[in-house]
Amino acid sequence: MDEVSPQNSLEKALAKRLEERLANSKFRKLTVAAPGSVDFSSNDFLSLSTSSTLRSAFVDELSRHPNFPLGSGGSRLLDGNSQYALDLENEIVSFHGASAGLLWNSGFDANSGFFACVPQPGDIILYDELIHASVHDGMKLSRAGRKIAFKHNSVDHLRKTVQALKEEDVYVGKGPKNVFVAVESVYSMDGDLCPLKELVECIEEALPYGNGHIVVDEAHATGVIGPLGRGLVSQLGLEKKVFARLHTFGKGLGTSGAILLCSPIVRSYLINYARPLIFTTSMPFINLAAIKASYSLLQSGVTEPLVSHLQMLTSHLHTQLLRMLIRYTRPYESINDTLHVSPLRPQSPIFALLTKHPRSLAAHCQNAGFVVRAVVPPTVPTRRVRVCLHAGNTVDEVDRLVRSIESWVRDRIGVASSPAVEELEKARL
Repeated sequence: MDEVSPQNSLEKALAKRLEERLANSKFRKLTVAAPGSVDFSSNDFLSLSTSSTLRSAFVDELSRHPNFPLGSGGSRLLDGNSQYALDLENEIVSFHGASAGLLWNSGFDANSGFFACVPQPGDIILYDELIHASVHDGMKLSRAGRKIAFKHNSVDHLRKTVQALKEEDVYVGKGPKNVFVAVESVYSMDGDLCPLKELVECIEEALPYGNGHIVVDEAHATGVIGPLGRGLVSQLGLEKKVFARLHTFGKGLGTSGAILLCSPIVRSYLINYARPLIFTTSMPFINLAAIKASYSLLQSGVTEPLVSHLQMLTSHLHTQLLRMLIRYTRPYESINDTLHVSPLRPQSPIFALLTKHPRSLAAHCQNAGFVVRAVVPPTVPTRRVRVCLHAGNTVDEVDRLVRSIESWVRDRIGVASSPAVEELEKARL
């Protein structure tokens, strides 16, 4: 923590809280990656933010509008709207097979705005226990009567929760009371996919009067999953089964902003009641042009080879990690306390390296020139190092990352390199 003396009683109280967080290894601070480091941390899955192809498409789009304004001038309800923004919304809506959509400055604004105003008094919100913080912030402001978590990705627990609600309240089972179900298509910290098809079937069966409304956050799926990167909802053909879905542009698409796909009535309602939209200066033209340029790459199929390469790297990293861990697992022993990697086939380019010592592992990798981040409670329930792969990464970079992790594992468990291991490492160098 910065060595600055508190100036008054309030700052003393704040400093005490910060010291407590520091003592519990939960202190957050802003950092900058060392120059030349290899990115295994950012959400720039397709490496578009540094892509010359996207940059050229963006510059071309700007050249078609040489007199573009640098700022938007206000919120979209005042002077910040434009025909360009409306046309872009319609283009994205059409691409994702939706009926309407609304642009937002960020996915956080969209989630918090939606859940704060759309659920009506007495309605119920059921949410996956690992749902994003933006949904939690929206629920805190919501007029919904109850907000209930269900076990992560457990359709069975969701079904039991809905059944219990129906037994408690006849208005749930008969339809007047709405039940919102909040999930993510790809979960940001573990990288696992929502069992969305089964979840939709569960809600349709349990709430046959149509009062079950599924809201899917596609932030980490956009550009990476589904036909031309349309997301998991489109991949499963569930466009008509989902009440609303959020696509963000600051991850796979390499720009910034978001769109909430919904019905025309919900769009109009959000324009009238969603405070993060009403009282925020809208995105300027340059942001909109970047979004349009990124979507042009999706629509033309330019990103498909990037997705294929990313999938190959994902499989390769998983295989190499498992092989590495097997080398240090003796009969009847486990190194899971030191490092655990799920044996299941990864569903996304996000890896959770579970360990009781995430800061140590992250620092070791960072010193070796790799950008990875330790993620600890309260951000997540289980300590881990989060690794994200990108289309711009190479097989060699992945292999060097695994070797760095392996050297840390050896140090932690006190295993010196055997001649066989040393020969193997020489062969890999």
